[in-house]
Amino acid sequence: MAGEKATRGGIVHAQIREEIFQGSLAPGQRLRLVELAQRFGVSQSVVREALTRLSEQGLVKAVPQQGFSVVTISLQDLDELTEARIEVETLVLRRAMERGDLRWEASVVAAHHHLAGIDAVRPDGTLDGEWFTVHEHFHHALLAACGNARLLAVATGLREEATLYRRWSRPVGHDTERDVAAEHQEIVDAVLSRDADTAAALLARHIDRTSQALRTVIEKDPAATA
Repeated sequence: MAGEKATRGGIVHAQIREEIFQGSLAPGQRLRLVELAQRFGVSQSVVREALTRLSEQGLVKAVPQQGFSVVTISLQDLDELTEARIEVETLVLRRAMERGDLRWEASVVAAHHHLAGIDAVRPDGTLDGEWFTVHEHFHHALLAACGNARLLAVATGLREEATLYRRWSRPVGHDTERDVAAEHQEIVDAVLSRDADTAAALLARHIDRTSQALRTVIEKDPAATA
C-alpha cells in the first residue's frame, strides 16, 4: 500500500509540476485539495504530499490556514537572478573560450545539433519538456571547458534557479515571436569564431530576453507578481 501511495503521489506531483511549467496553472492560482483529489482520483493526503514537495522545490507556496497556491513572479528575484546569471555565465563562457580545445568545440556543435533537431512547441501548442532538457545540455556544453569547477557550479546553480522563469517565458510571458533557434546559432557561430566579446554579448541578450517577457507581464498585471 505504501508503494502504491508513493506511486500515485509521484504521478500527481509530476502532473501538477508540468501544468505549472505549461502555465495552465497560473501564477498565484489557488490549489484546492478537494478539487485536485477528485480530479486525480486520489486522497487529499496524496495531493497534500505532492503539493508539499512542490513547495520545497519552489513551485508552490504553502500558507498556514490558507492552503497552497502556485508561486507568483517576484520582480526583485527575477531582476537579481537575471543580473547574477549574466555576470556569471558570460564570465564562465569567456573562460571556456580561452581554455576550450577542439574537443570542446565538437561537443558544443553536437549539443547544438541535437537541440536544433527538436521543436520546443508540440503540435498542440504545449511546450516539449524534452526540448528543455536538451537546451540545458547545450548551455552546459558552452560553459564546460571553463576549467574552474566552482565557477561552473555557480553558473549551473543559477540556471537551475531560473528554471521556472525560463519555462514561463512563453505560456505566461506570451513571448511567442522569439526566434530562439537563431539566438542559439548566433552564439555558436561567435564561439566557434573565438569572438569572446560578441559571444558574451549574445549570451547576455539571450538571458535577458526571457526575463523581459515576464517583466512585461508584471507591468500589465501587478497581481502576477509577489
